[in-house]
Amino acid sequence: QVQLAESGGGLVQAGGSLRLSCAASGRTFTRYTMGWFRQAPGKEREFVAAIHWSGGIIDYLDSVKGRFTISRDNAKNTVYLQMNNLKPEDTAVYYCGSTGRALATRRYEYEYWGQGTQVTVSS
Repeated sequence: QVQLAESGGGLVQAGGSLRLSCAASGRTFTRYTMGWFRQAPGKEREFVAAIHWSGGIIDYLDSVKGRFTISRDNAKNTVYLQMNNLKPEDTAVYYCGSTGRALATRRYEYEYWGQGTQVTVSS
């Protein structure tokens, strides 16, 4: 079992920045691919970014490329999502997930999920 806990969400104006954190506990964090997903009201949960256990970036959602950066600190069992130049369309609940699959970018490929953190971007 892996337990995940997101933090860092909040309300920010368009153009602002936030850094989300996801702290993991339980089974060996360093062997898991970690991903960020988001879900806006009335929409499906969508992939945002993923990072391999080695630190290699797997992929980003096209609409966040150049604005968001995923990173991880295996010593702290934590994955981060730095979000810059935020837009109102980034408003959603953001979830982190973990998986033993190396190159996972699909929701069904992720085994464990956190409870989510709300990000609201005002125009």
